[in-house]
Amino acid sequence: MVGGGNEFRFFLSCDISHPLAFRVLHAEHILLTDQKVPELFVECKLYIDGIQFGLPVKTRLEPSGPKYCWNELITLSTKYRDLTSLSQLAFTVWDVSSGENPEVVGGATIFLFNSKRQLKTGRQKLRLWPTKEADGGVPTTTPGKVPRNERGEIERLERLVNKYERGQIQHVDWLDRLAFSAMDKAMEKECERKANLYPSLVVELCSFEHRIVFQESGANFYTPAPVSLSNELVTVWDPELGRTNPSEHKQLKLARSLTRGIVDRDLKPSSNERKLLQTIIKFPPTRTLEVDEKQLVWKFRFSLMSEKKALTKFVRSVDWSDNQEAKQAVELIGKWEMIDVADALELLSPDFESDEVRGYAVSVLERADDEELQCYLLQLVQALRFERSDKSRLALFLVNRALSNIEIASFLRWYILVELHSPAYARRYYGTYDMLENSMMKLVGREDGDEDGFRLWQSLTRQTDLTAQLCSIMKDVRNVRGSAQKKIEKLRQLLSGVFSELTNFDEPIRSPLAPTLLLTGVVPQESSIFKSALNPLRLTFKTANGGTSKIIYKKGDDLRQDQLVIQTVSLMDRLLKLENLDLHLTPYRVLATGQDEGMLEFISSSSLAQILSEHRSITSYLQKFHPDEDGPFGITAQCLETFIKSCAGYSVITYILGVGDRHLDNLLLTDDGRLFHVDFAFILGRDPKPFPPPMKLCKEMVEAMGGAESQYYTRFKSYCCEAYNILRKSSSLILNLFKLMERSGIPDISADESGGLKLQEKFRLDLDDEEAIHFFQDLINDSVSALFPQMVETIHRWAQYWR
Repeated sequence: MVGGGNEFRFFLSCDISHPLAFRVLHAEHILLTDQKVPELFVECKLYIDGIQFGLPVKTRLEPSGPKYCWNELITLSTKYRDLTSLSQLAFTVWDVSSGENPEVVGGATIFLFNSKRQLKTGRQKLRLWPTKEADGGVPTTTPGKVPRNERGEIERLERLVNKYERGQIQHVDWLDRLAFSAMDKAMEKECERKANLYPSLVVELCSFEHRIVFQESGANFYTPAPVSLSNELVTVWDPELGRTNPSEHKQLKLARSLTRGIVDRDLKPSSNERKLLQTIIKFPPTRTLEVDEKQLVWKFRFSLMSEKKALTKFVRSVDWSDNQEAKQAVELIGKWEMIDVADALELLSPDFESDEVRGYAVSVLERADDEELQCYLLQLVQALRFERSDKSRLALFLVNRALSNIEIASFLRWYILVELHSPAYARRYYGTYDMLENSMMKLVGREDGDEDGFRLWQSLTRQTDLTAQLCSIMKDVRNVRGSAQKKIEKLRQLLSGVFSELTNFDEPIRSPLAPTLLLTGVVPQESSIFKSALNPLRLTFKTANGGTSKIIYKKGDDLRQDQLVIQTVSLMDRLLKLENLDLHLTPYRVLATGQDEGMLEFISSSSLAQILSEHRSITSYLQKFHPDEDGPFGITAQCLETFIKSCAGYSVITYILGVGDRHLDNLLLTDDGRLFHVDFAFILGRDPKPFPPPMKLCKEMVEAMGGAESQYYTRFKSYCCEAYNILRKSSSLILNLFKLMERSGIPDISADESGGLKLQEKFRLDLDDEEAIHFFQDLINDSVSALFPQMVETIHRWAQYWR
C-alpha cells in the first residue's frame, strides 16, 4: 500500500475501500479483587497519528471457563485507505459489575503496521497494563507488544503459531501434529513456572491473500529493505511506486488538449458512463476524486454544463497548474448552470485557490438575502483566511452587505475582532476591519431619520466598552470570598455604586446579541450570578421599547464552539421549517466577544435534574403550568406536542453533531414544554463519559410521552425520522460550513482533522430514505435501552449534590 496525503493505493490485491475489521477473541489471567463474577466490557478506539478517529466501539466479554470469550467480527466505519503508518488500535477492558463508576482493568495499544510498514494480520496477544486506560499517543504509554528482553518461550511459540496460521510456515500434517503436541506440553510447563502471569487480551486482525505494505509517495518514499535469503516471504519494492508515470501524464495532457475541445462538445456519455457520472456528482464534498473520475468529468464537461451540481466536481477535475486548461475552465464556469449557495460555499474552502473560482462563488452568494447570509456569516469570515489578497472580492462583498444591514455589520465586526488574536491571519483581519470602519464612517444619513455612518459606527464600538466594564465587574465579584449570596450582593452594589452609569446609558447601546434591540441600562436588583466556578453574570437590561432583555456574560470560557453549534441549530431549524416541519427548537443567541469571553441569551427555564428533584416527573411539571383534565396525561395537547417535537428535534441534531457530555443538568425545559440543550464543550463524538449512548434520550423523557408503547412515543419517533431525512438532503451545506471552520482554532474542530468525516458518517449517505428510517429507529431503541448512561447519570447527580 502506498500513500501520500489522503491518497492511498494497495500495490498488492486488496480492497482499499474495505472497512477495518478485527475480532476480540478472549481475555486471559484477569485477576480482580471482587469475589463475584466480574462483568467486563472491551472498548476499542482507533487512533491515526495520535488523534482519535471515528467513534469508539465496545463489546461485552462473556465468562467461559477460565477465559472471557467473545468471538464476533467487529467492523469499524473507517476504511483501510484512511490509515497511515502510525495507525493504532487502543483496547481498554472495563469492569462494570459493581453498578457504580466503571473501573479500568487494563489497557493495551497495538500499531496496525510493523516496523517494516507491513499491515499486521492474524492473532495478536496484547499485554494489558493494569488499571491503565489504553493510550493512543505516539509513542504510547500502554504498548501491547511484550518487549523483546521480556519474551520467554511462550511468546516465541505464540509468534510461530501466528506465522503458521498466516501461511508463512509450510503446512505438513504429520509434522504439524507432532509439533503442536510438543508445543502444548512446553507451554504448560512454562505456565507452571510463572507465578504471576500478566493479564492479556487476544485479538485477531483480518488477513489478506497478499502482504500489505504502506509506502509514502513523493521524494521521501520509504527506502526498500534488503532482500532476505531466509525461508520467509520476500518483500519486493518498486522504487518508482508513487511517482508520476511520464507516459500516463503525457497521455492525460493529450486527452485534455484544447484541440479536443471541438470534439468534446459533441460527446455524449454511454449508459454506464452516465451512471458513473451521476454517482460522482452525488459524492459528498469531503470525497476526493480519483484520477479516472476526474478524467471522466473533464471528458463530458460540455454535456454536464446543465447539471448545476456537477460544477464543483468539474472544478476539482481541472489541472489549475496548466494555464491553457485553467483558462478554458474559467470560460466554462461562466456558462455553467447557476449553482446553489451551498455549493458556492464549497468553492470558498481552502481546496480552491483560483481567484476566478472564488470570485464566481461570491457572485452566487450575492443572490442570497440578508437572512440567509447571516446563517453563513461566521463561516464566510473564516473563508477570508483562504483568500490570496487582503482586499479580496469576498471581503468587499461582506463589507458592502454590512453597510445596508446593521445586524450583519454588528456580527461581522465581532467575528473579525475575535480573529485579531490569530497571529497568522491578524493582518488580513485588521485590513478587513479598517475597510468596514472606513466604509461605514462614509455613510450619509437619509432624510427618513436613519443615523449617519459615524453614529452607527459609534453605536457598535460602544458594545466593546460595555463588555470591558462587565469584565471589570466580574473580576471584582470573583474576588469576594464567601457564599454565592455575598457575590450577588457585591454585584448589585457595584451596579448601583461604582458602575452606576450602567443603570442608565447616556445613549442607548445596541445589544451585541440582537443589534436591532436598543439597551438603555442595567436593572441592578434583577441581576444575579450563576453558581459555578466562573461565576457568570446574569444581567437584566432595560430596552428602548419598554421591555427587558436578559443576557448572560461569561469570562474564562471559549464560547466559539457553543456559538458554532447554536448557529448550526439555527440553520437546521430554518431547513426544517422550509419543509413545513416546526420542531419548536430554541436556538438561543450566543456571541463570542473574545477567545475566552462572550454573551448568551438567557432563556427562562429549569434543568431536568431540578425538575425531577422538585416534581418527581416531567409530566407533573408540565401539569403545573398547562393543566387540562381532558388532555393527555392531564396536560394540554399543545404543550405535550411541543415537548414531543422539541425532544425529537434535539435528539436528531445532537446525534448528527456528535454532542457529548449530556446529563440532566444541561437539558433544560421551559414552562411551555420546549426542551433544549446547553453547554456544547464536546462535539463530533468527543465525550468525557465512557460508553455514551448515540443520543441523549433518558427514560424520564420517554415516560413523559406515555412510555415506549404509547402513540405519543410513536409520534416522537416519526418526527425524528422525518427530521433526519430532511437534514440529510442538506448534508453538503452542513459539511461545507464545517469545512470552512477547520482552521478556526475551535478545539473540537481544529484538533481533529477527521471531524468532517465524522460528521459525514452521521448522515449515512449510503442509505436511501427508507433505510435511513430503520437505521434511526434502531438508534433510538439503543439509546433508550442503554443501561450504562443511567448509571453515569446517577453518579453525576451525587457529584452535583456533594459539590
